[in-house]
Amino acid sequence: MTSTITGTTRTALVTGGSRGIGAATALRLAREGVDVALTYVQDEAAAHEVVARIRSYGRRGIALRVDSADPEAVPAAVADAAQALGRLDILVNNAGIGVLGPIGTLTPADVDRVLAVNVRAVFLACRAAAGLMEHGGRIVSIGTALSRHAGGPGSTLYAMSKSALAGLTKPLARELGPRGITVNLVQPGPVDTDLNPADGPFASGQRAATALDRFGTTDEVASLVAYLAGEEAAYITGTEVVVDGGHAA
Repeated sequence: MTSTITGTTRTALVTGGSRGIGAATALRLAREGVDVALTYVQDEAAAHEVVARIRSYGRRGIALRVDSADPEAVPAAVADAAQALGRLDILVNNAGIGVLGPIGTLTPADVDRVLAVNVRAVFLACRAAAGLMEHGGRIVSIGTALSRHAGGPGSTLYAMSKSALAGLTKPLARELGPRGITVNLVQPGPVDTDLNPADGPFASGQRAATALDRFGTTDEVASLVAYLAGEEAAYITGTEVVVDGGHAA
């Protein structure tokens, strides 16, 4: 991935960038010459550690505390990132939450919170970014292979929320295509993170469900996101790209 558009350093906002796939994506983009803003909601120390590593690559990095459930905070974060970095070329919608359990145990508050973070915040971030991006912008959202291929008991609310991203991605790609802005959705399978560790109590079944008999790494997902965010992927838009170790094979 080249690091400039018409000679200007590219910039990105990665939501939920303090850990897991978000942190790996922020660092991958920085290594490829992109200035990166990231959002976090709780772990301030982890967010600033990621920023320090971004700066160690010679790139500008900033951390913004944002609760993605707040409909005013999300577009404000997009505007703040663009102002701090001078422009916005890449938006990675990574922030998300999962509330798992039998459908009878899920409360209206659970539903509201999950849909606010996983659906509404993504829509609002895309809307704000679309108003700021110039020709050649990139929007990449992180979904889950569970929403498309192989959901399981207890994942109804999470899968429902993530499946909405496909409905957002395709028409938005059509809408922004004339401006050279691409919109894509990455669908990861089981990935080794703090929230879903490869040695955790629910790992064996997930691992066995893949063709490769292993969890993916955050770097493997980040490499795909970085490719879709780059200039070489300018002809890829409106699509879902699965990185799941053959979970859906």
